[in-house]
Amino acid sequence: MALSDESYLLFTTFRRDGTPVSTAVWVVDLGEGSMGFWTSSGSGKAKRLAHTSRVTLQPCDGRGRVKKDSSPVQASARLVQGDELQAIRAKVISKYGFQTKVTKALAKLVWLAQGKRIPTAIAAW
Repeated sequence: MALSDESYLLFTTFRRDGTPVSTAVWVVDLGEGSMGFWTSSGSGKAKRLAHTSRVTLQPCDGRGRVKKDSSPVQASARLVQGDELQAIRAKVISKYGFQTKVTKALAKLVWLAQGKRIPTAIAAW
């Protein structure tokens, strides 16, 4: 099974001091060996990508528990905008359906509770 066929991947970014920070993310195939997902541009993932594109990917469940007998894969990631953002967003909605509406609604509640709205961005690798 290709990584892009998984429901969740453990997406690991690295702090400036090299400390890994992992998060379970939805993933979609972008073709030519690339995958993508969307996240808030104010997320730690997006901030850490500003200083290094180095990431690791590993199949996991929704809580970030890695799948037995899987190994992390080294990759590079970047933030995207515009048409790339819209293409990834459409693929995520197509693959995950109603779950995307629930997640978006919960994110809006968090933004309102914090008194600010954080725009969305996409990381692709």
